[in-house]
Amino acid sequence: MSRSRSRSRAWAELLRLPALFTVPGDALSGAAAAGARPNSRTLLAIGSSLCLYEAGMALNDWADRAEDAAERPHRPLPSGRVHPAAAFTAACALTGAGLALAARAGRPALTVAAPLAATVWAYDLALKHTPCGPAAMATARALDLVLGAAATTGRTRGALPSAALLGTHTLAVTVVSRQETKGGSPLAPLAALTTTALLSRLLAHRPTGVPLDRPSDTGLGDADGEATVPSRRSVMSGSLPAIAEPAAAGRERPGPAHARWITPLRSADSDWSPRRALTTALAATYAATAARPYFHATLNPSPPLTQRAVGGGIRATIPLQAALSARSGAGLTALLIAGLAPLGRRFGRKVSVT
Repeated sequence: MSRSRSRSRAWAELLRLPALFTVPGDALSGAAAAGARPNSRTLLAIGSSLCLYEAGMALNDWADRAEDAAERPHRPLPSGRVHPAAAFTAACALTGAGLALAARAGRPALTVAAPLAATVWAYDLALKHTPCGPAAMATARALDLVLGAAATTGRTRGALPSAALLGTHTLAVTVVSRQETKGGSPLAPLAALTTTALLSRLLAHRPTGVPLDRPSDTGLGDADGEATVPSRRSVMSGSLPAIAEPAAAGRERPGPAHARWITPLRSADSDWSPRRALTTALAATYAATAARPYFHATLNPSPPLTQRAVGGGIRATIPLQAALSARSGAGLTALLIAGLAPLGRRFGRKVSVT
């Protein structure tokens, strides 16, 4: 193997490049949860997320270089294939690039990206080996989803439920990862297995009600792409006219990227629908991806099986993001995110995600 190729592989291992496929879904599912179609600001949010994620990877190995020298001497820093100063410089540069991209997406995005970057640095430098470590990692992942909503629409409230579900999954994976080098109690993978089951149930179950935010890729809107709202008479009668009445004069008329809708009191998701079927299928894929390695680690919490459980939890992030998008009504976005999973598996065979 040539020297340049060896160096490239070392950096790929340092940055866990296959794990990058789990990142774009954060911003995309955040945009879907906010009721918006992805736009150029969403792409900026994805770029910011990728930079901040990789900054965290480089900083993580820099902070753990002494521990890795004893437990994982094959890692790029303790093996000498990457100099610690280079890893730290990369972490700083990637953080600056991530914040710059968020600033280009607008002030709301930067308002989320700044605490996200602070959380990443706090986790790697101070919180990782404390009881607050898993919560910090979960917060970072949740903020990454919120970043997509803030960049795309300037609003974040609608993305908070999806961020909470994604953060809960990340919390479970992080708790398991704390014993991946030495093994330990089966309680951590068992708790993660239980969490996966609960999240799968929540994803597949959409309570009936009056959802207010609907993504624009559901096909709702007038001929010009502008948002309209149904008349008061149609809402009271429980039926929607073929052509919804325009918003009343004087009221704010939302743009096509984040149209707000009032649906009939009886949700269409109470019966079978393509949207619900897609959400259920993706939720099942999420459960299957994470549950099996968690179960094996519960039976035998040895380091190899625990590492497989962590890898399975990381890979399960993609179908989880896709299920969250489908649950928000963004079917095309969900399929796009789901398409990243095979790529992640393919590159994961060459470079470990943990």
